Amino acid sequence: MTKNLMIIFLMIFASGMSGCSLHSGSTYDRSEMGSPEYFKKGVIVSVRDVEIKGTESGVGVVAGATTGGLAGSTLGGNTATRALGALGGAVIGGVVGHVTEEAITSGSAEEFIIQPDEGEPYAVIQVNDEELKAGERVLIMDSGKVRIVRDQSQK
Repeated sequence: MTKNLMIIFLMIFASGMSGCSLHSGSTYDRSEMGSPEYFKKGVIVSVRDVEIKGTESGVGVVAGATTGGLAGSTLGGNTATRALGALGGAVIGGVVGHVTEEAITSGSAEEFIIQPDEGEPYAVIQVNDEELKAGERVLIMDSGKVRIVRDQSQK
């Protein structure tokens, strides 16, 4: 029974973390479908690598502590030993869950300095899935989230 509960909690944790992806020029949230998207044209002035810090929502801690507590409570032969096992398992599971959540939601991205054809330059941080480089023409898309994509209209 305890093994089944651990599997269920791990599946819940994994599904909760799978929605935490980095912002990309080619990947949209489901909620963005059908929303108006405005764009303007510009050029990439510079590109540099940046690291994205993982989230600390507490989901990893809760999932890890629950799973660890359940697993620890199966240890030992008497109530006191099981209680200590549950407590130790919860603490260790919470730490492991926290580290796992941060590792899953962190990653690498690029910071683009963009000069729009009209207006002041600004920075956009996203995953460089199109392998964009300085000097390239881009479309600057804005639907509440700003993203850049290669300008295909000049070909």
